[in-house]
Amino acid sequence: MTAVTSEARGPRVLGLWMSTAFVVGNVIGVGIFVLPASLAPLGLNALTGWLITVVGCSLLAIALSNLARAFPNDDGPYSYVKRAFGDATAFIVMWCYWFSTWVTSATIAIGIVGYLTVLVPALSATAWVPPVTALSLLWFFVLINLVGARAVGWVQIMTTVLKLVPLVGVICLGLWVLFTNPHAYTQHVPHVPATFKALSGATTLTLFAMLGIECAMVPAGRVRDPSRTIPRATLIGTIVTATIYIGVSVVPMLLIPQAALAASQGGLLDGKRITGVPDAQANLGLEWHVPMLRSLTLDGHVVYTGSQSANGANTTSIPASTRLDLGGRYGFSFADTQITVRGSVENVTGKDYWASVGGEPGVNYLVLAAPRAIKLSLSVDL
Repeated sequence: MTAVTSEARGPRVLGLWMSTAFVVGNVIGVGIFVLPASLAPLGLNALTGWLITVVGCSLLAIALSNLARAFPNDDGPYSYVKRAFGDATAFIVMWCYWFSTWVTSATIAIGIVGYLTVLVPALSATAWVPPVTALSLLWFFVLINLVGARAVGWVQIMTTVLKLVPLVGVICLGLWVLFTNPHAYTQHVPHVPATFKALSGATTLTLFAMLGIECAMVPAGRVRDPSRTIPRATLIGTIVTATIYIGVSVVPMLLIPQAALAASQGGLLDGKRITGVPDAQANLGLEWHVPMLRSLTLDGHVVYTGSQSANGANTTSIPASTRLDLGGRYGFSFADTQITVRGSVENVTGKDYWASVGGEPGVNYLVLAAPRAIKLSLSVDL
């Protein structure tokens, strides 16, 4: 039996980082944002489920790694199945794999467009725009694949990094709470008994989340030094992915009440402050009618605005601010015409501060407060 050689597929251009990105990027998908809510009803059984899944996936990764070492010139899973069970079985296995891949691709494209309509409402204004956008995204990545394996590898690295940044941010936020307020992790510990049913459900959910650890060997014919690169990428990717998944699942589970987390859409942003909404506001205004000059009125205003969250995860915020405004008005009559002169100084102290947070989810911006401003006006009653 002759295996497909790398020369028939092209040069070997994928290294360790690109191969690892294939594993991490393909395993971690949009499901990670709803996983905390899915695991919430199972309580601490979820942690046991993760332990079982991580051990099982690690053993599976070792088995896949051994195949890559034993048959470095084989072109991935198809060749491995063909060696063991023949052409017919290999065809059926890879056809099912291909089928699941294109179904997943369509699902992801639809999900991305759903998120984009929140950021760009104009996408949902016309019925034909969302499906065209989804198809355009699919063809965009098809074109990247046509450019070559190395282009695909670089895109995979970039998208994986972009995917990991917010997830690592959630974990870092959880660690910050752990060190600054450790008692917060004891207030909402879910009390769910350990049962086989709960453990089975947790293991099923966590195993489904880890699908894709085989991705480093799919392009085996294009990987440099596959007998070393594929095993290392598979093991590293499995460990990194499991660590991210467990961290993102544990932080909401221990910091958010179980009932609230289970009823949420995702759980990662539950209990957070609304972006751009101050935690407190206060306005104090005073007027003084000068006794010696009855037509002269002086006024002052103190405006307090509490801190505002600048993003959904509450990892960035603008501080509270206090502004002082002073002004006055003077009215008099001239040729039987009532005239009022007004003057004011806003932000008397000339303080620099962020006034508010604007924008939409994911595209927020900060509004800088106006500097000291002197205003004069004249009104005439005709």
